[in-house]
Amino acid sequence: MKIARPQLKQAPKRTLKQRGVVTVEFALLAPVLLLLLCIAMDLGIALWVNLTMQYAVREGARYSVTGQSNLDPNATNQQRYLAIVQEIKDSSMGLYNMVSPSYTITINGVTQSYNTQASYGSSMFGSPGDIVVLQINCIWPLLTPLVSPFFAGGQYSFSVATTMRNEGF
Repeated sequence: MKIARPQLKQAPKRTLKQRGVVTVEFALLAPVLLLLLCIAMDLGIALWVNLTMQYAVREGARYSVTGQSNLDPNATNQQRYLAIVQEIKDSSMGLYNMVSPSYTITINGVTQSYNTQASYGSSMFGSPGDIVVLQINCIWPLLTPLVSPFFAGGQYSFSVATTMRNEGF
């Protein structure tokens, strides 16, 4: 007894009119697919920068609640606020200078801004027991031109913040 095997259908043969159709289709779709890939990568990197800066601010806040100042690069006259900024820089994976940060610090409901050119006293990040909100406003440039209309000036502006209560130092 012979078992009948089903016959596989053969693909139709291409005619001369169909030669190169795949190449033309690829040439039409490749730029669109490449653009979508670039947009996805650009937005993914922007999200990564946001999360990295959030981590850096959280680490700076964790350092600041202790009242230490030993991370200040100036060994002779160490300042607490410079030590906290240094901790944020160290935790930002090199992104700190690329995001053009500006600080807003709220101590017990009173808001002040931080300027890198000015000198601040020991109360810059509050006294023991104070509730302090540390917020950093950042700007990240986007690379994909078609994403730019959705973001002012082609830049992704975001802010990261953390709230803490200072320990009794």
